[in-house]
Order: sequence, then C-alpha cells, then structure tokens
Amino acid sequence: MLSEVYYLIRSKSDGSYLTARPNSQGTGYLLLFRENFDALSYLNTHAAELASRFSVESVPGTQVKSLLKRWSFSGVGIVTDPLLPNVEFLQQT
Repeated sequence: MLSEVYYLIRSKSDGSYLTARPNSQGTGYLLLFRENFDALSYLNTHAAELASRFSVESVPGTQVKSLLKRWSFSGVGIVTDPLLPNVEFLQQT
C-alpha cells in the first residue's frame, strides 16, 4: 500500500475530500481510487451533474497516513469497483 499511488476526489470550492460514512457516527473514511479513470468514472456515474465541482488528485501511499491524521478520518475506503460502487473499508489504528 505504501509504494502505490492513490487518487482522491476533492471539492474545488472548499478543498474537502470525498468521504464515505458507513454509519452516522465518526468523521468518515477517505475514499481512495487505484486509478485516475476510476475516480472519474465514479464521479460521472454517481454525480454527473456535480462532476465539474470536483477534481481528482494523486497522493503517494506514503502520505496517506499523515492525510488521515491531519483531517481526522476514521480510515480509508478503497473503491474496488466505481460503477457499483464496491468499497473496502480499512480503519486507522
């Protein structure tokens, strides 16, 4: 996981990241995509009318932990299929 590059979806208006909240408690899970086109497919499939309000940015796996800590996320949600969507949740320890 550390040597990989991940792609995140970020709001152009306020800089916040796209997250998933499997339950109403907690700060949520940062959504990570393995490919740039997966993030774009996710946006176009599930929020096509809002896609222009977001951008896709890359982050090396070595920076994910510091990003989680800085934004106080509960963990990550790795999107394995952007069309369904299918997400694997990993909680930060």
